[in-house]
Amino acid sequence: MGTLARITMSWIGFCVWAVLLPVVALASNAGSQTAPGNSLAAKIDQLAAEIQPQAIAWRRDIHRHPELSNREVRTAGIVADHLRRLGLEVRTQVAHTGVVAVLRGGQTGPVVALRADMDALPVTEALDVPFASKVKAEYNGRLVGVMHACGHDVHTAVLMAVAQVLAQVREELPGTVKFLFQPAEEGTPQGEQGGAKLMIQEGTLENPKPRVIFALHVNPSYAVGEMAYRPGATMANQDNLRILVRGRQTHGALPWGGTDPIVVASQIVLGLQTIVSRQVDLPLAPAVITIGSIHGGVRSNIIPDEVEMIGTIRTLEPQMRADIFDRIRKTAALIAQSGGAGADVTIDPGYPVTFNDPNLTARMVPVLETVVGKGHAVVMPPMTGAEDFSYYQQQIPGLYFFLGVTPHGTDPKKAPMPHSPRFFADERALVLGIRSLAHLTVSYLEK
Repeated sequence: MGTLARITMSWIGFCVWAVLLPVVALASNAGSQTAPGNSLAAKIDQLAAEIQPQAIAWRRDIHRHPELSNREVRTAGIVADHLRRLGLEVRTQVAHTGVVAVLRGGQTGPVVALRADMDALPVTEALDVPFASKVKAEYNGRLVGVMHACGHDVHTAVLMAVAQVLAQVREELPGTVKFLFQPAEEGTPQGEQGGAKLMIQEGTLENPKPRVIFALHVNPSYAVGEMAYRPGATMANQDNLRILVRGRQTHGALPWGGTDPIVVASQIVLGLQTIVSRQVDLPLAPAVITIGSIHGGVRSNIIPDEVEMIGTIRTLEPQMRADIFDRIRKTAALIAQSGGAGADVTIDPGYPVTFNDPNLTARMVPVLETVVGKGHAVVMPPMTGAEDFSYYQQQIPGLYFFLGVTPHGTDPKKAPMPHSPRFFADERALVLGIRSLAHLTVSYLEK
């Protein structure tokens, strides 16, 4: 069965399933019972089940109206209006379009922060669902399709629901909860600042100062009913690479009359791939070098002066990171020299390693197991994706974990990955996301 056919069948099944939503949401996992005698935990589970239809509605609305990084005006407005109705202290226009809200419990205690990212991607949606995005917008000077191809619509809807659940039990909360709805996790447009780094600069981790921070991310590598986490280094450094290959322009019929930077650039791309495959000790930690864009020339019969390549470098280990930087510079320079060209290499540091505090992780894993059942919260291998949640973790201990969203009956190994135009998140996972963040918060505050 093809991917779209599987998604269509899952969608039909979901429509039938949604009729029994509150009951199924509570009973879908054998291990999802709350601790015996814990009335607050039981309330949270009941409230999470009750709000899931609303969370799904929020998610579909946000999915239908996606907004690019630093442009999340409509989404932020929906979030802020909801939080104000709950009676929270709300601050808007943080890091351009971010929303920060504070919920003060009925008892004194520590402060816990919860974060959701709100931005979409310049991707044209290929899914045939009723709430598919038809939005187009300008991105770095180009008209592009816009899609929530990384699940940030789910993250936003889940955290909106968590805010409502916790607001309904605020008198029983032994502490304070700070909600961070963040723009621009996917990176900012050229020439702009934003994301977690700017959120921190604008005081989101102050007044009140959280002691810890939690966040989740949907992950199609796991089925609905599963969660994944990793103590320590979980996601990679993300560094931005630019290589400008300098040749000498000439007629396309007379290549010997100049220096062809397109040929040299092609050789450099291939040479870069041997760094990871042949020059570094991968068992130490994964690494990836990707060239995502090559641009040079204006017509078929002109060999241009220069070619620009941009890409990304992903590493998890500092020594390997420095070594790969050095090898990239040498590889580009020497290949260019061999072809009579030049190569200027620029590496701009991006997101740091996403590092889950080991002690906090060990303390919170039993909470995740309470939500999905023992054996369904699994330790995952390190990922070469990157996350600006890592900036928060540099300031306070944090736990970043993954929520399975692939429908049962679909092989997660074949599910479209994030940033694909066919990325699909089964909405039955939302109640598990709501419960997990709410229980993590209450468990930390209580203990």
